[in-house]
Amino acid sequence: MLSLDPSPYGKANLLSGIQDVTRESDYCVSILSPMALGPESVLGALERMRRMAVDGVLVLAPQRAAIEMLAGAPGELPLLVLGSPYQDFLSAVTSDHYAAAATATSHLLELGHQSVFHIAGPLDGSEPGSRLAGWRDTLRAAGAEVPDAMIGDGSAEGGYELGRRLAPRGEVTAIFAASDQMALGVLRALFEAGRRVPGEVSVVGFGGAPEGEFFNPPLTTIRQNFTEMGRRGAELLQAEIEAGRLARVQETIPAELILRASTAARSVTG
Repeated sequence: MLSLDPSPYGKANLLSGIQDVTRESDYCVSILSPMALGPESVLGALERMRRMAVDGVLVLAPQRAAIEMLAGAPGELPLLVLGSPYQDFLSAVTSDHYAAAATATSHLLELGHQSVFHIAGPLDGSEPGSRLAGWRDTLRAAGAEVPDAMIGDGSAEGGYELGRRLAPRGEVTAIFAASDQMALGVLRALFEAGRRVPGEVSVVGFGGAPEGEFFNPPLTTIRQNFTEMGRRGAELLQAEIEAGRLARVQETIPAELILRASTAARSVTG
């Protein structure tokens, strides 16, 4: 596994699914995590894996640029990407980020919110394109106003800073953050501004990090099934290795809306 994702939660659960498959086979898993994301580091890591005579590589990389680099690398080593929506370049198993974002946005609209404000992830990071498009298209289909999306960095600190900008605005009654950590920062910003959650503002995160259940209030979120993603990725790559071919395979794993106390029907005075 070539890991270019610093997130410990997704990585740990992906690895659990991968090991569920490989422990019952003749394959073992080695993990290589380059220190940087530049071409020399990423392609150097791939070359190191070739020298290790691996049979195939599962790639954990949310960055579009990294996947493009790997897709353009010479050689015929089977590669399969886990978790990223950038499926135009390599075989992939991922969540349906577009549908999941649409589900989160629809949930907030169904609660009576007139619109939903969105804090997207990094432009070359955690899948902002698909999630942002799912949010935007759902608002348009409902005839709701589409506010300008705010671009965050995926962190709680980044969510807090953007949340401070949203908190004073009375028209903000629903916020969809593209990561649970950014949602955590938003919750603190709203609390400091005296905006009650969910009494005045409803908040939805994305990812399904287990600590979200212990936020204050507990966070409504989109939970990705990383364990199943890792399991299917390992199965598909193993099948390609044993068949001796390099076919393009694409598969999406459904994500689930987890309802908790951070969302509620819009207050008539909100």
